[in-house]
Amino acid sequence: MKLSQFDFELPQKLIAQYPSDRRDESRLMVVRRETGEIEHRVFKDIIDIFDEGDVLIANNTRVFPARLYGRKEKTGARIEVFLLRELNGEMFLWDVLVDPARKIRVGNKLYFGENDDLVAEVVDNTTSRGRTIRFLHEGDGESLRRLLERLGETPLPKYIHRTPEETDKDRYQTVYAKEEGAVAAPTAGLHFSDELLKRLEIKGVDMAELTLHVGLGTFRSIEVEDLSKHKMDAEFFRITQEAVDKVNRAIDNKKNVVAIGTTSMRSVESAVSATGKLKTEEGWTNLFIHPPYDFHVCNAMITNFHLPKTSLIIMACAFGGYDLMMKAYKEAIKKKYRFFSYGDAMLII
Repeated sequence: MKLSQFDFELPQKLIAQYPSDRRDESRLMVVRRETGEIEHRVFKDIIDIFDEGDVLIANNTRVFPARLYGRKEKTGARIEVFLLRELNGEMFLWDVLVDPARKIRVGNKLYFGENDDLVAEVVDNTTSRGRTIRFLHEGDGESLRRLLERLGETPLPKYIHRTPEETDKDRYQTVYAKEEGAVAAPTAGLHFSDELLKRLEIKGVDMAELTLHVGLGTFRSIEVEDLSKHKMDAEFFRITQEAVDKVNRAIDNKKNVVAIGTTSMRSVESAVSATGKLKTEEGWTNLFIHPPYDFHVCNAMITNFHLPKTSLIIMACAFGGYDLMMKAYKEAIKKKYRFFSYGDAMLII
């Protein structure tokens, strides 16, 4: 399939700027692939859809405050530094994006905080906007993390046209977030409240946790028309034996196995055994799922409504079927569903 087939007209006003008042009361579109049926529900209604023995696969990555604002030495020019990943914890080396990039050169020092609480030196150019920086910090890795936590800002995507607020620290994080390392939230999980998780647990629906640290590459625009030529950025993921046991037991018992989000789906599809079951795995995945694709582990996926021509809508189409997904998106726009990170949800069965 070609990239242009995943384009559609999206009114700007449907891009959610704030989350719903309650996590589990966002809208939910239920799409059944077998019948082509589309239902309109509220997210907490998933309690009526899943039963004892079904398994939800959740990405427990935790977003860190990856966006820093500082100034350049001598000129005092304001710069934005977006932390992508830690390269070396002992040497305080980080992979970052800088803006404006043309002014940030190797050897430059960057100052953060009102009292220059933190200083970094640019040690390498990696891409046009990418740099490697070393924080000149006298404490240990833990004290640097605390400093970054204090100076950093919640990395809301650029299509949310507002400054992050105090509530975003909580709402741009799943209630089950544990393993710090993501620069963007696994947004399908934002719809789960503690109360809903408890109700699912009481009903006997199990939760299998894995970790995939979401990088900016997930949202990078695709530049090639031929999808087979697109390369995804690699992201770190980990699947434990405990998660494997829960998922494979559900498969054996012919129960529903539900990926909460595209990141959970990419993780499990990166760890399929020769027998088509899930296996333990730790490493990096750059798996790009596009139609046609045979899914091995899950028979349902919860996801948000995505941008045109992105890897996310392309994966949703691979799972739900291209024609049905395009019909569902048309319906979502007509019925004014809210799109993207803070928007509404879709359950594809």
